[in-house]
Amino acid sequence: MHNTSLRILAATAWAIAAVTQATAQGAAPPAKPEMTQSCPGLVASRPRFVEPAALRLAALERDQVRITYVGHSTFLIESPQLVRIATDYNDYVKPAVLPDIATMNHAHSTHYSLSPDPGVKYVLHGWMDDEKPARIDLQYKDVRVRNVPTNIRTFDGGTERHGNSIFVFEVATLCIAHLGHLHHTLTQQQLNEIGRVDVVLVPVDGSYTLDLDGMVEVLQALKAPLMIPMHYFSAYTLDRFLQRVRQEWDVEVAEIPSLVVSKTGLPAKPKVLVLPGH
Repeated sequence: MHNTSLRILAATAWAIAAVTQATAQGAAPPAKPEMTQSCPGLVASRPRFVEPAALRLAALERDQVRITYVGHSTFLIESPQLVRIATDYNDYVKPAVLPDIATMNHAHSTHYSLSPDPGVKYVLHGWMDDEKPARIDLQYKDVRVRNVPTNIRTFDGGTERHGNSIFVFEVATLCIAHLGHLHHTLTQQQLNEIGRVDVVLVPVDGSYTLDLDGMVEVLQALKAPLMIPMHYFSAYTLDRFLQRVRQEWDVEVAEIPSLVVSKTGLPAKPKVLVLPGH
């Protein structure tokens, strides 16, 4: 067997063992130097780009994830073993199918529900009522969900410590980070906890969440190959964000709200991909 093949097999075995050990211990992965490979899988070899989900409505391959933008901050993420995740699950914007896992954040009622459908297997709050950091590390079938807490502003101008979580979904050798209702730039410790990200789901309103320059700083620090906007309220809000980020990255506008993506399908250059809906 060629040396390259041996290195790939060894790296894959190491990644699987690391995830299994972390799950067994019920703990988040230890902090490492910025942007090290803390999610499973290998760095992509050169790509074809993401494949429109309309072309792949059948079963996913084991290295593929389907991401559908439902609206506001809610995405439906589907794994090869048909685990369904709804992000920022709430009473107003819901996917058409019942998710197995629902993640929530505390900034507004459009980001959480106090009465989720009882059929949801795992309801994951990104905050705790006593302002202690929520610590989530869930393994379910072929999905791992973990969180990195951040703070949010309160309506009276104060701060709710740990009221938001960046949820990281490890699926099919991909790391997908949902920034939730992010209100501030990230510390080095938070970046270490997040680790290397392949896809980032980013709020782009520029006012209720982090301002545009601050959000660009976050995206530059995360270095994700694929960035998908969310939490925009009008074409004007979205266009304002896109005008700003075109100074940094390529921008593509999709025709449908779903895509199928794999590690080898990531763009060679970082790209902002707009899925329709807001």
